[in-house]
Amino acid sequence: MTDVNQSVASDFILVGLFSRSGSPQLLFFLVAVMFIMGLLGNTTLLFLICVDSRLHTPMYFLLGQLSLFDVGFPLVTIPKMASDFLQGEGSISFGGCAAQIFFLTLMGVAEGVLLALMSYDRYVAVCHPLQYSLLMRRPVCLLMVISSWLAGVLNACIQTSITLHFPYCASHTVDHFFCEVPALLKLSCADTSAYELALSSSGVLILVLPLSLIATSYGHVLGAVLRMRSEEARHKAITTCSSHITAVGLFYGAAVFMYMVPGAYHSPRQDNMVSLFYSLITPTLNPLIYSLRNREVWMALVKVLRRAGRKAK
Repeated sequence: MTDVNQSVASDFILVGLFSRSGSPQLLFFLVAVMFIMGLLGNTTLLFLICVDSRLHTPMYFLLGQLSLFDVGFPLVTIPKMASDFLQGEGSISFGGCAAQIFFLTLMGVAEGVLLALMSYDRYVAVCHPLQYSLLMRRPVCLLMVISSWLAGVLNACIQTSITLHFPYCASHTVDHFFCEVPALLKLSCADTSAYELALSSSGVLILVLPLSLIATSYGHVLGAVLRMRSEEARHKAITTCSSHITAVGLFYGAAVFMYMVPGAYHSPRQDNMVSLFYSLITPTLNPLIYSLRNREVWMALVKVLRRAGRKAK
């Protein structure tokens, strides 16, 4: 009990990402630019989805929710990391560490579930286009979003409470740029092997189930595309799905390494790079992935800019 109280009373020290770099100022600049780009891209996409009636469709409703997660992900980690670099310190309170674990786990699991459910949306759009408005009606979309949030909250509550229940009575230096479960468990003075095994097992379950839905959905989509006789219809179907497949690859590629590969095969440097990838780079790239080849988004942006130009005159 004394050990637990000691862990609660003490701050943790985060080893910043920039301290490992030969050019910390350059890396800080690149991270700051990506952070700003990601926030601007995702908030712009959210704004366009809200104000343009042509984007009030199931696909864009789900995409707006994805953008909301991609706004939250970097906000949990990057401002704290930048503040520590500028102030020359890296301490974080026990409560602050708990908050980072909770919100990152929540948004990570919720985004993974949402990406899987979005694959069903693409399956319906390609394989059952005439029934799309019925199968993807508003209550169904709301159920998808609520399910992703509930999965995230449930997982975050369980992981945060169990992880912070362990005593941290030795070193409080977290070899990571934010509080993440695998990095924190290495500091515990209790035996965490059983929990780490359970964490890897649950990680496999949390990743494999959504990936199975994605694989099944796109298996049907591929079959439908191969049966299409029109080259134009085939191209449209591929374009419709390519953005989502790219986003899935970016997100799940990092998640599989982080939570399905046992911790013994990770190095702190690898963990930092992978965490930076899914907490900053992926959220920054997602709005670009979904908008660069999307004519509807560009038309909505042009419409908003024209309207703003008229008001300025």
